[in-house]
Amino acid sequence: MSHRRREDLWLPHPDGGTLRATHSWSDPAAAEAVLYVHGFGSRRRGEKADALEAACAARGWTWLAADFRGHGESSGTLLQLRGSGLQRDLDVLEGFLRTRGVRRLFLVGSSMGGWASAWFALRRKGVVGACVLLAPALNFPRGRWASLTEAERRAWKQTGRHRVRNEWLDVEVGYGLVEEADAFPPGRLEAEWSTPALVVHGLRDAQVPYAGSVAFLERAAGRHVELLLIKAADHRLTGYENEVARMACDFFARWKGGDGNPEQ
Repeated sequence: MSHRRREDLWLPHPDGGTLRATHSWSDPAAAEAVLYVHGFGSRRRGEKADALEAACAARGWTWLAADFRGHGESSGTLLQLRGSGLQRDLDVLEGFLRTRGVRRLFLVGSSMGGWASAWFALRRKGVVGACVLLAPALNFPRGRWASLTEAERRAWKQTGRHRVRNEWLDVEVGYGLVEEADAFPPGRLEAEWSTPALVVHGLRDAQVPYAGSVAFLERAAGRHVELLLIKAADHRLTGYENEVARMACDFFARWKGGDGNPEQ
């Protein structure tokens, strides 16, 4: 195995601005890579991302993580957050990896990043070999809208801003986020799903109910969908980061080197 290398990057975005990314690899000729996709209000570095990078390094696999626009060190603000924007950000990352010889991606998406990863997999079936979805917010952003009162919805529409507060963040998002919701119907995601997927969710998740992951397992059209429920885990899967990273790599190892189209 060659020496492990790592670089921090500024990737230009076709919509303007840049994405901040971290890329590490052992084999510069690798045609496959693992991409970590973070959640809402988070960033590319953290316990889950670091554990996944270490697990990939142990196998000699190429790994990449980036901050979505409006997050971390990337350009933009959360007021500009859109589902379509998340997809364009992932397209930029896929394009960068393609310049490095990577032709096949394995995505680990957390929370909102699970939603973004799932829709990217649906759009790019020939590129994504498998997904691991960690506490995925598969009803994003509809779940946020549904939780609001009529008065709160009117205020969001009139002002163009909605405040999101929890124990980790206090931010504002724009109304364009929900204006796009109909472009990403959960029913289509379920009906057209064919990518191998491992869904991991904690029963103590107070942010994204695990029932959504159970429903996806039941309804997804693809045969290769698995669900792991961890009784004591919270939304962040705190304390399980290393275990989850190893399980993700074990799952990917079952699909790496194949044609990426096991449903055919």
